[in-house]
Formats: sequence, structure tokens, C-alpha cells
Amino acid sequence: ILMVDEKGKNMKCLTFFLMLPETVKNRSKKSSKKGNSSSSSSSKLPPVCYEIITLKTKKKKKMAADIFPRKKPANSNTTAVQQYHQQNLNNNNTIPAPNWQGLYPTIRERNAVMFNNDLMADVHFVVGPPGGTQRLPGHKYVLAVGSSVFHAMFYGELAEDKDEIRIPDVEPAAFLAMLKYIYCDEIDLAADTVLATLYAAKKYIVPHLARACVNFLETSLSAKNACVLLSQSCLFEEPDLTQRCWEVIDAQAELALKSEGFCDIDFQTLESILRRETLNAKEIVVFEAALNWAEVECQRQELTATIENKRKVLGKALYLIRIPTMALDDFANGAAQSGILTLNETNDIFLWYTAAKKPELQFVSKPRKGLVPQRCHRFQSCAYRSNQWRYRGRCDSIQFAVDKRVFIAGFGLYGSSCGSAEYSAKIELKRQGVILGQNLSKYFSDGSSNTFPVWFEYPVQIEPDTFYTASVILDGNELSYFGQEGMTEVQCGKVTVQFQCSSDSTNGTGVQGGQIPELIFYA
Repeated sequence: ILMVDEKGKNMKCLTFFLMLPETVKNRSKKSSKKGNSSSSSSSKLPPVCYEIITLKTKKKKKMAADIFPRKKPANSNTTAVQQYHQQNLNNNNTIPAPNWQGLYPTIRERNAVMFNNDLMADVHFVVGPPGGTQRLPGHKYVLAVGSSVFHAMFYGELAEDKDEIRIPDVEPAAFLAMLKYIYCDEIDLAADTVLATLYAAKKYIVPHLARACVNFLETSLSAKNACVLLSQSCLFEEPDLTQRCWEVIDAQAELALKSEGFCDIDFQTLESILRRETLNAKEIVVFEAALNWAEVECQRQELTATIENKRKVLGKALYLIRIPTMALDDFANGAAQSGILTLNETNDIFLWYTAAKKPELQFVSKPRKGLVPQRCHRFQSCAYRSNQWRYRGRCDSIQFAVDKRVFIAGFGLYGSSCGSAEYSAKIELKRQGVILGQNLSKYFSDGSSNTFPVWFEYPVQIEPDTFYTASVILDGNELSYFGQEGMTEVQCGKVTVQFQCSSDSTNGTGVQGGQIPELIFYA
């Protein structure tokens, strides 16, 4: 029988010996021979004796996980286990069944049962803003092991012995996600709560959860949320995420500026975007985005969205828009008639466009540099023949993959081998059959063996280590040049591109030869 004291420190083995009657007789005879004065006392020896031995072992200790492989509980306990997991989802449910510990072989699993559970809870948190609070149970020891902030809160020199702690600046769903990581060692993130979870992880110094949140944001980053994430990444001091946001905003600037998320950014982030030298967008798009932001900002400040108030909330950021670099038509039909500019500003900008002696302007008059596109050429030579390369509505297609995230802006295509000619081109970019980008346009070739660019409306984000399908359907009467000696792998700057044949190709294009000689991209 194992005996343990109240603190669980000293473990002893209590061993009982059952004495048979014959053994008792023998022992009594031996006692009488030695001259014991009372023979009767020897015959009354107790039938049971015991001794206490301290348990010692030199074997290497094993964790429960080493002894019990992780597997589903036996059928008899399955229902109970499912009930306990369900109780974790419902707040403030205790476990009524005895010996629930026996259902879980590892300390990790038993610890997870305590997540969001009132059983043995010694602290409660009232989480969320007024009107949207949720009361959540906690266990100080578990929380202190998972967070240095909780350790200082409960066991530090300035620790306060409170049974209830209010946390108005953290959303309940985000706080639960953090608790689930601390109790269960599980990361459960969702797109609509990941930013709030990152805030909670930063506040309570749970670095591994914070890193998981940043990784989640990086993988889900797109033009639609890049501006909002840029604002948040600066707030959370995450330079890697900030850099990733700028990459997306630069390459897909027009999509980012037209997104709803752009209107949700703070003024400081607005200024940083308007200052951006590598912003790859027309200036009229930047101007319209700034006006949309100003209208929403008026609502946030409870102002009527008048021209005067829009200009007021924009402040000096208005002069970061490079209005003098707009195309004249864009200025005349857009900015000049928006009402946001004063009469003197409008006149001076018109003079800037037309006069030999240009007036001084408060607006930045130097065009943005934008991004320089890179070209990945996959053929070592090109040729033409009397019966190739012919187009009658058939598809030329090739598959490719990259080792770094890039943004495909368009394709370089061969032109006529019989003099000048015009082609109609429908270009398309797919991933696992899903169309990511397409465009229908025309291009004019001058009869040379050069490639001619055909662009998508917006650059398409390409993730690494995944094959995409590039396709083009050309329509033209003239034969064209075609590529030869194709390469399966091409190094283009810091990006490695791999090519393989596509089953969509019905006009002869493949790795070794054909059309689509170039991928045009930003990296």
C-alpha cells in the first residue's frame, strides 16, 4: 500500500505480512528456549506485522506520454471524454464525475481539461468592453507557468490577491484563444480574431503565440487587408510583417488603395503610404483613395462629410499626393473638379502643365519611381518556319513555380515573323483550375524576334512552391516566332522559377518550345 503525506513529498510503501499459525508456534518455542519469563506472552504474538520502507529507484523517470501512447480512450469512456471536451467550450462548467483524471493518460491532456473550467479555479477574469464582457475562470499556477505577466500578477512582489480581474481592452474570443494555448498547447486562430489575439499575446508576453499570429497574418496577407495590417504591424512592432505589407502594397497598390480596409487606417499610416516612392499606382487612384479615407474619417470624428471637413481631416497629407504628375486628362476631369483644391491651387497646377515658366507648388511634383518589373526568359533561342507558329483560337499554356513570393504583372509574347502585325491576346493565370487573373488586350509586333508585353489589369500574387498555369489564346493571321531550347529551371535575380508542361496547352507550347517566352513580375 502506498502512503503519501499531504504535500505529496514523502512516498512510503507499507508492507503487510500475514503470519500463519505454524509460524507463530515456531517463534514461541524459540522465545521460550532463550529464557523468556512469560511463555504466555509469546503465544499471543499478533498474527500480522508490518514494516515501512522508503521507495527508491535508480531507473530513469518516464513521462506519462512515454508510457501511454496518444490514442483514443476506450469505448467505455468515450462518452465521458466527449462530454468533458464539450464542457471546455461552454463556460463555467465543472466536472461532476469522479476519477475524471483516469480518462487522460498524459499531464497535457489532464491540464487541457481545466481550460475554461470552473473546477478548482482560483481566479476569474471579466474580459471585454462594457456591455460585451464575458466571465472566464482561470488557475493561477497554470497561467503563471505560461506567462511572465501572469506570474508577476499572482506571485510577484506586488501581487494582489484578487478573486476577479477586469480586462476591458481584450476581446473575449482573443483571451480564450490565448488561454487555450496556455492550457492546451494548441493554437487556434481565425481571420476575424487573429489581430486581437496578437494584441493579447503581446500584452501578456506569450511570444510563441504572437509569432504564430504573425505567421498566420503573413500567409493570409493580400491587397484587401495589407493597409490595415500595415497599421497594426507598426503598432505591434513587427518589422517582418511590416515589410511583407509594403511588398504587397507596392506591387498591388491600386487594389490596396481601392480596398475597404484602406479607409480604416490611422492618419500616420495614411501619410506613410502617400509618401511611398515605390507605390505602383496611377496618381489619380491615390487621389481618389485619399478622398475616400477623408470621408470615412469625417464619420469617425462625427463631422459632416463636406469638402471643407474632408480637407481639414486630410491636413498636410493632401500635399503628399503628387497631383502635378497626373495625366492632364485625369487632373482636368478628376482633381480639378473635386472641389478639394482651392482656386489658386487649381490655376497653378494648370500652369504647371502648360506654361514654360512653372509656378512653385506645395504639392510634390516629382513622379513616383514605382517598381521595375523583372523578366524571366525561359528559352535560349527562337526561330520561325514557313508553317509555324500558327494561331486559330487554340491555347498555349505552361506551368511554373517560384521559390519566393512574387507578383505576376503579365507575359512577354512573340510577335509576327512575317512583318508588322497585330494580335488579340487573352491571357490567363490559374491555380488548381481557379482563375486568379485574366485580361483581353491587343498588341502590335514590328516583325522582330523581340518579345512584346501583355499585362494583367492588376498584378497577381504568386505564393512559393506551388505550380500555377499561365495560358494565352492568340488570334492573328500571321505566323509568329517561337521559342526553342527551353529550360526547366531559370534563375532570375533572387527568384528561381521552375517550368513544366501543362495539359491545357493545345497549340504545341511546352517546356522545350513554343509561346509565352517570358514571365513579367515584381519581386
